[in-house]
Amino acid sequence: MKTRVAVMYGGRSVEHEVSVISGIQALMNIDKEKYETIPVYITKHNEFYVGDDIGKIEAYKDIDSLIARSQKVVWVNEGDKVVLSPYPKKRFGGMKDIEVDVAFPVVHGTNEEDGTLMGFLKTLGIPFVGCDVTASAVGMDKYISKCVLKDVDIPVLDCVCFHEDDYADMEKLLDTAEKKVGYPAIVKPVNSGSSVGISMARNREELTRSVDDAFTYASIILVEHGIEKLKEINCSVLGDDSGAKASVLEEPFHTKDILSYKDKYESGGKGGSKGMASVQRKIPADLPADMTEKIKEYAVRAFKAFGCNGVARIDFMIDEENNELYFNEINTIPGSLSFYLWEPAGLKYSELLDQLIQMALKRARKYQDLTFTFDTNILSSASFGGAKGVK
Repeated sequence: MKTRVAVMYGGRSVEHEVSVISGIQALMNIDKEKYETIPVYITKHNEFYVGDDIGKIEAYKDIDSLIARSQKVVWVNEGDKVVLSPYPKKRFGGMKDIEVDVAFPVVHGTNEEDGTLMGFLKTLGIPFVGCDVTASAVGMDKYISKCVLKDVDIPVLDCVCFHEDDYADMEKLLDTAEKKVGYPAIVKPVNSGSSVGISMARNREELTRSVDDAFTYASIILVEHGIEKLKEINCSVLGDDSGAKASVLEEPFHTKDILSYKDKYESGGKGGSKGMASVQRKIPADLPADMTEKIKEYAVRAFKAFGCNGVARIDFMIDEENNELYFNEINTIPGSLSFYLWEPAGLKYSELLDQLIQMALKRARKYQDLTFTFDTNILSSASFGGAKGVK
């Protein structure tokens, strides 16, 4: 029998549409001889839908109509299996439960990629592709990511964080940012992706606008030094706790100071967006051999430090004024799953997807061997008759 894979995409994130593109790209490339796929669309209200048209990109031109002719489902753990069950369930007829062997989340951004969905799947007890809860959560938080990587000697730009309560005193916030970071400054939501809410400021007026914008996407923002003569380099890493390897490098091109959402997803030309695969880029990146090897080594080291599984993309920055290299961010579920960085090395997209699914099943087998319960029941003699429990 074929392994049944639920490919999940969408969700309550500003990167909802990007996720749909990445998810359907994956669906189109999974080996149908080996796997049976179930497209699962997650709405912006975090409802799950399946149906004949859910896996067709053309159907998303009218999402309301798509939902109306599709079936809402819920995930149910039934003993040793997990099923997608129609909701509400009809007494007679209607869709039957669909048993799922492995979940494949192709989601991006806050509320999905940040460990939220992974925690849900782990609680259900279903194997799932990609990073576990901790790696996903740490990878999404730009400040915590810096802290982790400093500990393994990967260079990062120093920054200052601001919370919502700091926003109440804007003048103090601006004074602090100017004193600790100066200009130019990059302002970012601490946990967003796809360059949403990120901008560069060169004076106090621009900094005010950047801070206002960033706080519309997150309750915590960070400000770090902006590199004027910037070269961005990305590297994908594939693997798990048994080993990881780096892809070829890419240099994505951008229209302004930073690679924007428009650069990433609205540069696909006449044929429409193809996700990150449509970005204007140079592959392989034009770099000296020693810099190329350093970036690959840092990328694998970062992947391991975060405890990643599957495929990730690690983005770096080179300050061309002094040739200094800095980690920028990690994408634990990269746009288009970074397949375009593996194809030049001879790894077809279908083969990449196969490896990701097999790594998920391998992790699930190892997880089953761990002990999480004891064969004892202290509740059989539990009493609140004066006992204060254990402290």
